[in-house]
Amino acid sequence: MYLDEIIENLSLKVLTDHTDFSETEAKSGYCSDLLSCVMTGADQGGVWITLMAHSNIIAVAALLDLSAIIITEEAQPDPDTIKKANEKDVRLLSSPQSSFQVVGKLWDLGLRSVEK
Repeated sequence: MYLDEIIENLSLKVLTDHTDFSETEAKSGYCSDLLSCVMTGADQGGVWITLMAHSNIIAVAALLDLSAIIITEEAQPDPDTIKKANEKDVRLLSSPQSSFQVVGKLWDLGLRSVEK
């Protein structure tokens, strides 16, 4: 599944610079608000769903080469975090819905986690 499909189907707001989202594949999904859990549980190329909007999410996403971060409940990163995301080529997306609702919609679209 590609990010353009996810953005359209979930009506997500793009917070970072626009790129060709039809070329970025989301290979899996992971939901957590604990950085340590994401670092050990998320898969390369995956989408991370979280309520967190602070700058540390960018470092974790860049380290894991995630396809995007979906920030839920309209939590908004500050301008410096968005700038850092653009510099690290991390795509930030936003949803007014809860993490639970976003994960449910991604599941319905067919996005799954990678079995380990």
